[in-house]
Amino acid sequence: MKRFLLAIIFGTAVTTLASAQDQSTQNQIIQTLQKIADAPGPSGFEEPIRKVMVDYMKPLSSSLRYDGMGSIIATQGSTGPRVMVDAHMDELGGMIRRITPNGFLTMQMLGGWLDQALVDQRWVIIGANGAVHAVTGIRDIHVVPPEERTRVFSRDQLYLDIGAKNEAEVRAMGISPGDPVVPDSPFTVLNGTENYLAKAWDDRVGCAVVIEAMRRLQTQPHPNQIFWTITTQEEVGLRGAHTAADVVKPDIGIALEGGITGDVFGGHAEETQVRLGAGPGIFLYDSSALPNRKLVAFTKETAAAKAIPLQTDLVQGYGDDSAELQKAVGGVPTVNLVVPIRYTHAHNGIMNRKDFDQMVDLLVAMLQKLDAPTVERLRDFTP
Repeated sequence: MKRFLLAIIFGTAVTTLASAQDQSTQNQIIQTLQKIADAPGPSGFEEPIRKVMVDYMKPLSSSLRYDGMGSIIATQGSTGPRVMVDAHMDELGGMIRRITPNGFLTMQMLGGWLDQALVDQRWVIIGANGAVHAVTGIRDIHVVPPEERTRVFSRDQLYLDIGAKNEAEVRAMGISPGDPVVPDSPFTVLNGTENYLAKAWDDRVGCAVVIEAMRRLQTQPHPNQIFWTITTQEEVGLRGAHTAADVVKPDIGIALEGGITGDVFGGHAEETQVRLGAGPGIFLYDSSALPNRKLVAFTKETAAAKAIPLQTDLVQGYGDDSAELQKAVGGVPTVNLVVPIRYTHAHNGIMNRKDFDQMVDLLVAMLQKLDAPTVERLRDFTP
């Protein structure tokens, strides 16, 4: 009886310890997601998010350097095929264009904003004296004629209001033309669910996948050289991916992105087929790139072997870094993998934690299988 009781006590203690460790890991990942999502960093102004990413990546890598556009290139492994895993750190934002005499500001948008996403929103301007809060105003319904109430308010009619009365007060706050502007939308666990609300999931979710995959592969074997590449200026033309690929010279390219869900607004089934909470996705087509068919098959096989649900999607009007990776060094087999996101390119996006975790599982499994014979097969186009 004594041995039986001791076994129960020991088993309970082990279960409790495992549960506590699992909860600690869960909390660590939430903290990582929050820190990465909240960091400012619109295209061309990536310094704050670059610092956050370097702090995470440097202890996990054997070397870390930068290209001439400010992209981060961290490595794990020193032999085998050169596998480039890409996520971009820049987010949609803007920059100050002009200060008006009465203290308002106009803004040059950076990235693909819809005009209807800009009105009556809170923003943060990163000025010389630190963060300055702002709002894009909206005309009062009491004075808008009925025929104009359903019209989109053009970005050229928008002003940032920071509470200043004149240009001198704006300057005193440390604001000048050219200063970066980012959405003001703090990370939130959405009402106790596994859905997380934040700005910039495009592509901070990919950046977080990189961190979690690096953590695992720091202690697990892989038969290749992994170049973890966090690029700049994707939202204004995939620029950092181009220069980073020039440096890495990859044999295989894997881009990580925020996908587009089709589970909210009905009647548009051909726009996107991905749903939130149904697993990671793979793009079979987008406007900028066609993936390597053998690499697509390899991804599907790996997901099936690990019992990971894999959604497929084809999207018009979408571009991603894989378009630049596949054109590097004479051509690189490339694929674009996505964590589904609701409401991309706006202040408030939503990701699902299970989708994120399964994307990390899939990426790690792929990297552990990409040995020299597999990469040679993927790169072989002999009829």
